[in-house]
Amino acid sequence: MVAFLKELLERLPQLECCAPDIQAAFELLCACYDQDKVVYLCGNGGSAADAEHIVGELMKSFSAHRKVSAEMRERLDDDYLAEHLEGALRAIALTGSGSLATAIANDGAPDLVFAQQVYGYGRPGDVLWGLSTSGNSSNVLHALKVARAKGMPTLGMTGQGGGAMAALCDVCICVPESETYRVQELHLPVYHALCRMVEVRFFPQ
Repeated sequence: MVAFLKELLERLPQLECCAPDIQAAFELLCACYDQDKVVYLCGNGGSAADAEHIVGELMKSFSAHRKVSAEMRERLDDDYLAEHLEGALRAIALTGSGSLATAIANDGAPDLVFAQQVYGYGRPGDVLWGLSTSGNSSNVLHALKVARAKGMPTLGMTGQGGGAMAALCDVCICVPESETYRVQELHLPVYHALCRMVEVRFFPQ
């Protein structure tokens, strides 16, 4: 895991200031998956795309093939399934259900689109991972508050200063940029590094 973080910092030395928080985020995610819990993610616009991108890296092989266990191969009793299914780290983006999101927005409060889902899905020990380039997206902040009330550790990714998000996160990775697109440009290599680190931890080669 240290090697992946070192590689990231060699390529992007401006992220050196984030190294302790990246390590803490790794430990937070590992604690979640050690308990067989779920990571939920939310964000808006480009950060919504990042949330769904992260799910794609966690729910299937990312940088290494994740074979299903010998026990599962036997229970499947199907060579095709056994060869093509991959080990998964449970992650769900709260950005994907248009029907639910519009129902919450229309019938309740639009800025609770993520908070309502956290309230309904979240369980103690699950993690909420919020992304906001400003750290001040109200719908993400509301979701973080609900997560904390439900006993869910909170992980944030934002830009310089952290905004209001910083105070609501157990771990907050604040990349050293403030312009939206520049923040997003640094978020991607950070979450890729985290996904690689977690993958190797749970699916050692």
